[in-house]
Amino acid sequence: MRLPEVRMPYFILFYDVVDDFPSKRISFRVQHLRRVQDAHDRGELLMAGALAEPADRAVLIFRVDGRSAVEEFARGDPYVTSGLVTRWHVRPWMQVIATQPDEDALVKPS
Repeated sequence: MRLPEVRMPYFILFYDVVDDFPSKRISFRVQHLRRVQDAHDRGELLMAGALAEPADRAVLIFRVDGRSAVEEFARGDPYVTSGLVTRWHVRPWMQVIATQPDEDALVKPS
């Protein structure tokens, strides 16, 4: 009997940020981007970026075994520890369309 394949889930980390975030983040940006790059290099963080017009939120998409890894990332992020992030939360995400052959999705590329 073959066991079902265990697939690594996706999670989205949402940040709500302070007013005038783009200018206030400058002092912490290098440290934040280093943390982002390290998570990406480990294969945990797939995409990240701030929302624009208005610049009031940021979104980071992770593919990890569980939400605790995402929560740990947020708790140690310089944007969070410096108070630039006013609120953050993690939500599981179900990917529907796959863009890469090894991605898990409901709809596969043909």
